[in-house]
Amino acid sequence: MTPSTYRASITLPDEPTAKRVVDALSEMYFEDQAAFAAFERPNGRWDVTVHFAEAPDQALLRELVGQAVRPDVASTLVFDTIEAKDWVKASLEDLVPVAAGRFIVHGQHDRHRIAPNKLGIEIEAALAFGTGHHGTTRGCLLLLDHVLKAYQPRRVLDLGTGTGVLGIAAAKAQHRKVLASDIDPPSVKVAEENARLNGAGHLVDVIRATGFASPRFAEDGPFDLVLANILANPLRQLAGPMARRLASSAQVILSGLLTHQAPAVIAAYRARGLVPLRHLKIEGWSSLLLRSVR
Repeated sequence: MTPSTYRASITLPDEPTAKRVVDALSEMYFEDQAAFAAFERPNGRWDVTVHFAEAPDQALLRELVGQAVRPDVASTLVFDTIEAKDWVKASLEDLVPVAAGRFIVHGQHDRHRIAPNKLGIEIEAALAFGTGHHGTTRGCLLLLDHVLKAYQPRRVLDLGTGTGVLGIAAAKAQHRKVLASDIDPPSVKVAEENARLNGAGHLVDVIRATGFASPRFAEDGPFDLVLANILANPLRQLAGPMARRLASSAQVILSGLLTHQAPAVIAAYRARGLVPLRHLKIEGWSSLLLRSVR
């Protein structure tokens, strides 16, 4: 059972405004006092949510938000209490297997329901982002399934692996080694654990790295296939470094971007010699398949 927590939520017009609010509140509260989350909606607006272990001073919060933006915006703050609950159990009750081509992403409770002709990837909802239920993960898996029907990449990279679901899928489908990386140390541990859980621990090698700043990328590359389900801005910034690590005619699957962000990401990669082949749109999110023509 998780203890009761207190929540403050607000919807803001754009990313700069959301960043100002988060910056203002994070200066007031230590990490063990509050947890912050900011997410962009498909319509471009941003939701900022703060979870507190103890009931916050609502007047102080409104004042801080008012100073960061405007008092009338601060008046839209909504406060509520999340009652104690076994959230893992509750989430698993609602989490049904998700099909993406030959891949089925599921929890332990649905292990017995996976058909023999499907590749099951067991990911528990409580571990981290990337259970397969988000539109970006499903889009990547659909594109991966499409690629592997006609192409057998020898060197595969899962950049920003999260739970490891994409790297595990590629490894299980091909029975070949995959290099997976993440900037977040807990995600590295989660991905390693999930790879072992799925019988792919000997195939998926997970490292901690920021972008391409690790000698392993040079040692294991150049890559024939790169999977990168992160965010639009980091994807644009990584276009150059990624292009330098690609083999001739390599294919790249990108996601983590809202549909309106796709043209800017495509332009960044086209400038580095990658052309778009497919564009999937799922629940307001885009997943892209590109090929190097250099």
